[in-house]
Amino acid sequence: MKKTQFLTRCLVSLRKSYLRYIVVMVITTILCVQLLPAFANTPYLKNVELQMQETGKLLYDSGRYVEAAQILQQAVDSYQKQGKTLEQAVALSNLSLTYQQLGDWKQAQNTITQSLNLQGYQKALQNNINLPILAQSLDIQGRLQLETGHSEQALSTWKEMEEIYTKIGDKNSIALARLNQSQALRNQGFNRRALEMLAQTNQTLQSQPDSLDKVIALLSLGNTLQRIGKLEESDRVLQKSLEISQRLNSSIYTAATLLNLGNNARAQQKIPEAISFYQQTYTTSPSPLTKVQAQINQYSLLVQTQKLNEAQTLIPAIQTQLEQLPPSRASIYARINFAHTLPPSHPPTLPSTLLATAIQQSRSIGDTRAEAYALGKLGSLYEKTQQWQQARELTEKALNLAKETNTAEIAYLWQWQLGRILKSEGDIKGAISAYDAAVDSLEQLRTDLVAVNQDIQFNFRDNVEPVYRESVALLLSTQQTSEKTLEKARARIEALQLAELDNFFREACLQGQRVLLDKVVDEANSTAAIIYPIILPEQLQIIVKIPQQPLRHYTIKKSQAEIESVLQQIREYITEPDRTEDVQALSQEVYSWLIKPNEFDLEKSKINTLVFVLDGALRNVPMAALYDGQKYLIEKYAVALSLGLQLFQPKPLAETKLNVLAGGLIQPPLNYKKQFPPLPEIQSEFNLISQAGVSNTQLLNQNFNSKNLETRVNASGYNVLHLATHGQFSSRAENTFILAADGPINVTQFDSLLRRRDETRPEALEMLVLSACQTAAGDNRATLGLAGASLKAGARSTLASLWHVNDKSTSILIGEFYRELAKTKVTKAEALRKAQITLLTKYPNYTRPGFWAPYILVGNWL
Repeated sequence: MKKTQFLTRCLVSLRKSYLRYIVVMVITTILCVQLLPAFANTPYLKNVELQMQETGKLLYDSGRYVEAAQILQQAVDSYQKQGKTLEQAVALSNLSLTYQQLGDWKQAQNTITQSLNLQGYQKALQNNINLPILAQSLDIQGRLQLETGHSEQALSTWKEMEEIYTKIGDKNSIALARLNQSQALRNQGFNRRALEMLAQTNQTLQSQPDSLDKVIALLSLGNTLQRIGKLEESDRVLQKSLEISQRLNSSIYTAATLLNLGNNARAQQKIPEAISFYQQTYTTSPSPLTKVQAQINQYSLLVQTQKLNEAQTLIPAIQTQLEQLPPSRASIYARINFAHTLPPSHPPTLPSTLLATAIQQSRSIGDTRAEAYALGKLGSLYEKTQQWQQARELTEKALNLAKETNTAEIAYLWQWQLGRILKSEGDIKGAISAYDAAVDSLEQLRTDLVAVNQDIQFNFRDNVEPVYRESVALLLSTQQTSEKTLEKARARIEALQLAELDNFFREACLQGQRVLLDKVVDEANSTAAIIYPIILPEQLQIIVKIPQQPLRHYTIKKSQAEIESVLQQIREYITEPDRTEDVQALSQEVYSWLIKPNEFDLEKSKINTLVFVLDGALRNVPMAALYDGQKYLIEKYAVALSLGLQLFQPKPLAETKLNVLAGGLIQPPLNYKKQFPPLPEIQSEFNLISQAGVSNTQLLNQNFNSKNLETRVNASGYNVLHLATHGQFSSRAENTFILAADGPINVTQFDSLLRRRDETRPEALEMLVLSACQTAAGDNRATLGLAGASLKAGARSTLASLWHVNDKSTSILIGEFYRELAKTKVTKAEALRKAQITLLTKYPNYTRPGFWAPYILVGNWL
C-alpha cells in the first residue's frame, strides 16, 4: 500500500441525517466516512503506533467512538513526540471525524485545524504534496462545516477537494466530492444547481470502468437521490451499483445495495419487493449487523402492514442475533428501534429488556448520544403505561444528555415527550415551556429534517406534525387567551404549513423574506380579513384578524372526526347534479363555524375580501361555496387562500400591465389518451383571453412542450403564465404534474423551467393559472401540490381548480376573469369573484357550485 493510498471508504457519511433517519424508526445500513490510512507499509513507523491507528479505526468502524477518540489521541501524542508531522496530521484528521460522531464540535474544529496546519495546507496545495491525504482532510473539514450550519464554507471546502481529485485524476472521488457539494447547495436553497450537479455526477460515473470505488460512488448517489425523493432515479442508480458489486463478487456492497433497494421499494409502497430485498440482504451479507438490520426492517414492514403472525416468526431470530452483536452505536440503535417497532399488543417485558440493555451498553462504550436515545425510549415506554414520575425522570435525563451532545434531532423528541408527560401531570405551564422548546428545536433542524431518507414523508405525520398541533391545542386550552398567546398559536400553525411544504419537496422551500399578512391587511388592504381555522382532535379553533384590530379567537365544539365527515360529504356531493340541496345544508354548517360568529364585525369593518389560511381537510372544500341559507359566500365576499406567510412583497396587479404566455394541450400525447380526455374548448379559452384585450402569446398542442415553455417564459417579459392542460395535484411531489406535448412536467421541474428567469429578471411571476388541473382523488393533502406549484413557479399567486370542470364553463370563467382584470382596477380575488358570479347568475347550465366553486386563488390576492 502506498503512503497516500486510500483505504476503502464507506458508502456515505454518518451525518445527523442518518441519526434522524433512525429517530423516525427506519433502519438503514450503517454508512460512514472511514478513517484515513494508517500507512501500514511505512517501515519507519513503530508497531505500537501502527497498532494504535488500526485499533482506533476498528473502534470507529464498530461505532465505539469514545474509545476510538482515546486511542487516536494517544497516537497523536506519540507522533508529536517523535516529530512525525504527517502521521500526526492524519491521526488528528481521524480524531476530528471521531469527535464529530460524538457531537463535540469544538474539539472536532480544533483537531482538523491542527491537522491542516501541520500539513502546510496552502503550501501542500500549491506544490502537490500528499494531495490524497489533504483531500480527505478537507472532506472531514467540509462535513464539520455542514454539520455546524456553515453551508457556504462547506461548499467552498468541497470544491477544493474536487480540484485536488481532478489533479490526481480520481474520477470516482470527484463524484463523491460533487455529491457533498450538492448537499451544501441544497442547504443553501440552490436546489436546481444541486440537481444539475447530481445529474452530472451520474453521467461521470457511467463512463468509469467497473471497480469497488465506482460501486461506492453509485451507492452514495443512489442514497442521495433517495433522500431527496427521486426514487425512480435512485432505483436505476442502485440497480447499477448492484450489478457491478455482484460482478465483482463483493458480498458486502451487494448486501448494502440490496438493503437500500428495500428501503426504496418500501417508500414506494412496493411491499412484496421490499420484503424480497430485505430477505436477499439477509442471505447475502457477511455482516451480522447488516443481517439483523435487514430483518428488523422486514419485521417493521410486516407490523406496519398488519401481518402480525408473519412478523412474530422473526422475533426469536432477531433476538438471538442482537445478543451476539458486540456493543456499538449501530447495534444499540438496532436494539432501540426493534423495541420501538414491537406492536402495543406485545408484552412490555421484551421492549423494556431491550432498552435496559441498550442503556447499559451505551454506558459501557461511553456513547452519550446512544444513551440519550435509549433513556428517552424507555421513558416513552413508561409514558404508555402512565407511570408518570418514572417517565418524567427518564425523559429529563435523556434530554440533558441530548443537550450535552448537541443532538437537537433527539432533543426535540424528548422535549415533546416531556411536554406530554407534564400535561398529563397537570403542569400546563411546564408543558407549554417544553413544547416551545421542541418547536424551537424543529425550527433549528428545518433544513436538515428535509434532507433525510424518504420515510420521513411517512413519519412526518407521526413525529413532526403532532408537535405543532398539540402545542397549539395547549396554548388555546385556557379560558382567557391573551393577544400574545394568540399570536404564538397562529405563528405555530403557519410554521406547520411551512414544514408541510418543506416535507412535500424534501427541501426548505421558503428561504426568502417573509411578509406578515397582518401588515398587508393593516397597511395595504384594509378591506380584507384573515381567518385561521385550526382543526384539533376535540375541537375547531378559529383565530380572526380584522384590520386595525387585535386578534380574536373562538372555539367550535366539534371533534376532528365530525368536522372531517362533513367536509368529506361536501367534497363528494358537490360534483353530483342532484345533491345541490345537500351541499347547501352541509356548507351552511361550515359557514356557521367559520363565518357566522364574525358576520357583524366583518360588515361593520366594511370587509369585502376574506383570506383563509386553511388547515387539514378544510383545504379540499371551496370556501366560495359556503352558504348562509340564502347566499353563497362568493356573493358577499371575494375569497382567497394563503399559506399565512408570503414569499414576495404583495402588490396590486392593477399596477402592472398583463402580458400572458398561454400554453395549452387539446389532445393529450398518445401514451396518455386513455388516462386523459381531449380538451376541445382550450382554443375558445385562448380566444376569450385575446378578446379581453390582454396581450398574450400562445403555445398550442405540439408547440406546448417543456423546451418551448422554458425558452419563452425565461426569454420574454411575461408576467402571467397560463397553462390550459391536464394535470394533477397530490400530497406527494412525484405525483404532482402538468401534461405537455412531450409528456408530464413534474412540479419539481418548475424550478429548472421557470426559475431561470431569476437569473436575468429578478421580478416575480405575477400569476400562474392552471385552468384544467385537478387535485388527486382521495388525497386529503392534495392541495399541498397546488401550493407547491405556486412556490416552484416563483409566482405571487396561483389560480387553479380543486377538481376537473366542464371545459366549456372553464373557458367562460377564464375569459371573464381576464376581462375583469383588463378593464377595471380590481384585485385578482375580486376579478375571480366576478367571474364566478357570472357563471352562477348568467348561465343556467352552470349555476351549481360544482361548476364555479372549484376555482381557488392561492397567494397574493391584490
